[in-house]
Amino acid sequence: MPLGELFSFISGLYFRGKLAYAQAFSAPPDGVSGSFVITATAGLLPPETIVTLDRVREIAANDIDAGVAGYRAPLDRDCQSLLKRLGNSCEVVLLGSIATSKYVEPLLQIFGKRLLFPAEFVGRGDMSRGGLMLRCVEANEELAYIPVLNAVCHGPRPPKLSPPIRRSTTPKLDVPARNVISER
Repeated sequence: MPLGELFSFISGLYFRGKLAYAQAFSAPPDGVSGSFVITATAGLLPPETIVTLDRVREIAANDIDAGVAGYRAPLDRDCQSLLKRLGNSCEVVLLGSIATSKYVEPLLQIFGKRLLFPAEFVGRGDMSRGGLMLRCVEANEELAYIPVLNAVCHGPRPPKLSPPIRRSTTPKLDVPARNVISER
């Protein structure tokens, strides 16, 4: 099964929101995947990567911890490779939590000031971020991004999200090139 579908099933609203948002708004340069999933042992994988049960067990065999070599080495390798393929052509957007160093520390060391996140994530929990991203996809409205470097990671809880707006069609936006990275 595709990794993105599996994680959407496991994580529900949160990952489903990230996957839908990345599919709607990523605009990578030619020849580069538009989104990646951070895994515990396999570095960055595109969400369409087909995984078997044995592969899932392998991916889940480690802790996601910036100090664990089995997590960090594949992640660093894939981020360095991605950085080379991107050149100076685009930004990198993290659709995960910036309040934890396990994602931010490795990504910042490689992408630096090019690593962005949605400003609207500050103060929101996982489910709220997932719902926010799904609403953005439905409304065809991209979030505003700010650099992770020196960002305020914790803030007051924003108001609850209003009910989603349903549209029959969602036109694609013409957005600047960027890649999206999401954690499991």
